[in-house]
Amino acid sequence: MPLILGTNSIKDTGFDVANSLRFNSGSSDHLNRSTSSGDRLKWTWSAWLKKTKNGADEDLFSGYDNSSNFTRIQIGDTGRFNYINKTSGSQNAKIETNRVFRDNSAWYHFVIVWDTGNATAGNRMRIYVNGVEETSFANETQPSLNQVSHVNQASKTNYVGTFDGSGTFFNGYMAEVVLIDGQALDPTSFGEFDEDSPTIWKPKDVSGLTFGTNGFYLDFEDGSSLGNDAAGSNNFTVNNLTAIDQSTDTCTNNFATLNPLTRTIKATVPTISEGNLKGVNSSNATSNGGIMTTISTNVSKWYWEAKVVNNNHGVFGITLASNNTDQDSFGGIQNITGSYAIYGNSGRKFVNGTGSADSFTFSTDDILMCAMDLDNNYVYFGKNGTWYNSGDPTSGSSGTNAFSSFTNNYYLPFMANNNGNFASGFSFNFGSPAYAISSGNSDGEGFGNFEYAPPSGYFSLCTKNLAEYG
Repeated sequence: MPLILGTNSIKDTGFDVANSLRFNSGSSDHLNRSTSSGDRLKWTWSAWLKKTKNGADEDLFSGYDNSSNFTRIQIGDTGRFNYINKTSGSQNAKIETNRVFRDNSAWYHFVIVWDTGNATAGNRMRIYVNGVEETSFANETQPSLNQVSHVNQASKTNYVGTFDGSGTFFNGYMAEVVLIDGQALDPTSFGEFDEDSPTIWKPKDVSGLTFGTNGFYLDFEDGSSLGNDAAGSNNFTVNNLTAIDQSTDTCTNNFATLNPLTRTIKATVPTISEGNLKGVNSSNATSNGGIMTTISTNVSKWYWEAKVVNNNHGVFGITLASNNTDQDSFGGIQNITGSYAIYGNSGRKFVNGTGSADSFTFSTDDILMCAMDLDNNYVYFGKNGTWYNSGDPTSGSSGTNAFSSFTNNYYLPFMANNNGNFASGFSFNFGSPAYAISSGNSDGEGFGNFEYAPPSGYFSLCTKNLAEYG
């Protein structure tokens, strides 16, 4: 289901995280660095992450010597969190949570502690999620007293976003990635509950911590040096990541993405990648499926764009949040009541689920625009800076040349394919795109990076704007 946000989101967090790094397994994205001799008995790893794929092993961080000697931190194919140490081919320590982590719309904060000098056996490996310690485990084998890990091992490798540089790559966003060499810290060193939001775990400024010999702080703020250690000189080598993978979708401002949990199951599902911003329907007779997005709202005005990856029978629009892409007996979600969309292949539009011929078309590499006015219940579509039928999204209650009007409710963006015999696809931009922008425009609050200026009074779909206007 979509993430329907409003007053439960927060505008001001005290400490704002500017950037994250977007990882894509399809291009083997990861970071690595060679380590010097450090504390192998005591360290703490912390990171915020928003995962975008389920059903596969995905490694977040590892200290790697070889296939028989390693420490790895991963989310497994079942969604459970795994924390493993292996020496001389023997797995001598492991924690696997009962809890699963499958939410593709939320940011999680993980703190992982290795402290084998601790006299209390149950405190030698610890996992904290969003400020709370995990205590329910499907598997638990605590390390022996003074068991060494392979993090901080001399002349070996630390990896971020993979296990060994050749597989189990992470899909999603990471922010505020920290290693503390030589200290076992609790979550309050990295985040906090405060009096303004006592139930929401928020990040803290970590720049004042002592990081130790191999410690690092990856804030991903330098687009030309994404592996830069903001705490010192323990910089990482960047593999297959570029400045376009620097994102403003962070743990303090969560942007909408495509939601894999809303993909159709009756037809071939779209393949999504690039931080769940790019969706592609394959050429397949049953590939008329659609996919919706993670954030829905029923008030205010919202703007987003999408670059056409392949125009063959692609559909771009909005639909009721209560709709389900499994309801595709007529060929796709665009045919369902509550859907409003444009179809670029031959010029066709869908109004409240009913299709009809139209002159509006689009082609590969066009930039599509959508302005959704939920105060006056109008939707406007456009292409390459020009609104369909000379529509005026700023016209308010008059709805001048709007694409359509609708009944007030919760709506959200979607994409689909109208003919399974052809491939189609879009790369969405809700404010933090996975493709290059040649101009660069933000909304009235200063959020987002768009090819075209959002109409006055329209905002990007992110939690800071939802807290203010949603």
